[in-house]
Amino acid sequence: MSSKNLLVELFVEELPPKALKKLGEAFAQTLGGSLKNAGLAPSTAAVTAYASPRRLAAHVTDVADAAADKPVMHKLMPVAVGLDANGNATPALLKKLAALGADASVVPALRRENDGKTEMLFYDSLAGGATLAEGLQKALEAALTGLPIPKVMSYQLQDGWSSVNFVRPAHKLLALHGADVVPVSILGLDSGRETRGHRFEAAVDPVVLADADTYAETLKRDGAVIASFAERRAEIARQLAAAAAQAGPDLKAIDDDALLDEVTALVERPNVLVGQFEAEFLAVPQECLILTMKANQKYFPLLDTAGRLTNSFLVVSNIRPDDPSAVIGGNERVVRPRLADAKFFFEQDRKKTLESRVLGLAKVVYHNRLGTQGERVERVCVIAKAIGEQLGGEGLALQAEQAALLAKADLLTDMVGEFPELQGIMGRYYALHDGLSSDIADAIEDHYKPRFAGDSLPRGLVGTVVALADKVETLFGMFSIGQVPTGDRDPFALRRHALGLIRMLAENDLDLELRALIDIAATIYGSAVFGSAPTPSAAVQHTASGLFSVSVTGKAGAPIDPNASSLLADFIYDRLAGNLREQGY
Repeated sequence: MSSKNLLVELFVEELPPKALKKLGEAFAQTLGGSLKNAGLAPSTAAVTAYASPRRLAAHVTDVADAAADKPVMHKLMPVAVGLDANGNATPALLKKLAALGADASVVPALRRENDGKTEMLFYDSLAGGATLAEGLQKALEAALTGLPIPKVMSYQLQDGWSSVNFVRPAHKLLALHGADVVPVSILGLDSGRETRGHRFEAAVDPVVLADADTYAETLKRDGAVIASFAERRAEIARQLAAAAAQAGPDLKAIDDDALLDEVTALVERPNVLVGQFEAEFLAVPQECLILTMKANQKYFPLLDTAGRLTNSFLVVSNIRPDDPSAVIGGNERVVRPRLADAKFFFEQDRKKTLESRVLGLAKVVYHNRLGTQGERVERVCVIAKAIGEQLGGEGLALQAEQAALLAKADLLTDMVGEFPELQGIMGRYYALHDGLSSDIADAIEDHYKPRFAGDSLPRGLVGTVVALADKVETLFGMFSIGQVPTGDRDPFALRRHALGLIRMLAENDLDLELRALIDIAATIYGSAVFGSAPTPSAAVQHTASGLFSVSVTGKAGAPIDPNASSLLADFIYDRLAGNLREQGY
């Protein structure tokens, strides 16, 4: 029995880029784990994952050509049943031994042992270990079954009759134990020592592997492919930094790990190039331009030292032509219409004020049991005004009320319709264009904060008030109709809302009790529990100061759970306890 390193590769059509990293890791770990469980590889064997757009591969060290034999103990039958008065085997015992592949010659070697009830006969034997071909076949099947694939596709094999299911059509299977091919098959493919390299730049086709240990080296040399996901990612990061320095001494590519992972999954031989667009597009808010370049084109925008967008960007190409001008020019032509669309949306949106869009929210459904966005905005306005009065008097209350009224208006703009990720951000830009104060504009953007764990809190008190109002309205509304998070299901991100509310109350040291805050929301929904507050009437109107005044009925449009306030308070306190435990308390 000898040990050599093993290499297995499944060559397929282009895999989903956002899932490639997980697919590669899962394939390698499941394959290696199966071989270890079968006794074909020691627990200390190193497993290396490889993943490129068109391949999943794993390299496992110290894999044996066969597993060691294992001692097996067979419990047969009571002695009184298996042996006659003379100690000879009975027909029942002989039949049992024959089923195990033994005969009467082993009878003298049978063990007698009391199992606590009676004296039993035991037969000790050795089970032959699985061969590598047998173990690898099972490991391959387990690896493919265990891949985290949300959807598989069905495709026909070359015989025209059979069909298989996998994430993408597979074309080649490579399995090498040292320099020897391991005979296995999967997805209608028989193993060999051949694979394929880069679609356009491979030096040879097919690429033939001499042994398992020269896989990455041979693919890079003959196939023009960097097989390792981590190595390819590091190479892209290096080239991005070098290209940014070449484009300008004070420029750097935008830092986005998710984008870097996705681009790594799209290319096999990365080549970073610098492109440019017309400076006139910089008049559009940079968040819009950055998002369209990242989301639609997978480009890396270049920023200056102050974090401002420049009119240069980086393209990660999958080819390395001697003259890259055609590639650069093509990407510049492609991005121009995208930026032009963003500029058009921005200019069109500014022709209407945020105020003029508010009434349109009455036509946007928020939740079928909680009414429209317009009704929700009315509730948030009243809650924000009540919180503002408690924290800062009438002045803060009026500002918070106005910001809450306008906070969702940008949902009806063309820009947010195209890029929902910009909600709040665009509202701030449009508010400033409408001549509103920076406190109101910042509050419109910040009322979504904190959007995720570790995110910053709202910049000012107005934004904090509106953010509190928005979150407590969402929490109470969902709890009032029984939409309580269970297990790992939280479709409305209520845990995140609760943690955000806790952070704002604690880190800003606000003089506002949690139960009083919940009671304000409960009153708006017509179900006050912890205290009492006046029930508002309904209208949207201008005040003498020019601000908006909003009030609502106590009608929530759905039956209210009378225990909603208590359930919500317990839920938030549970989140607080968990948060404190994470901090070491």
